[in-house]
Amino acid sequence: MSNPYPKPPQRIRDLNGFGPKSEEILGKVGINCVADFMAWEPYELYKEILPMKGMGLNSIYAIIGARENISWLEVAKTRKIEILLRLDDMGIAPK
Repeated sequence: MSNPYPKPPQRIRDLNGFGPKSEEILGKVGINCVADFMAWEPYELYKEILPMKGMGLNSIYAIIGARENISWLEVAKTRKIEILLRLDDMGIAPK
């Protein structure tokens, strides 16, 4: 995947839709820089953080949005069914 950011962000909190809280959550799974974040497959990352307090469906939207430099709301609006089907295949879709 090509870099969707005109100038590569330096910190996780600089990614679209992320902030200090996102940076803190990702740090708990050993993701401390943008390169680490981009190296993770989005659905596997979601599976890893899902057990943490407050993680839900919006988290996968945010992960995908941050990777693609688009709003998580746009991801939720345009790709919800595709995402839910993938999560269902993985056995981690919300009930």
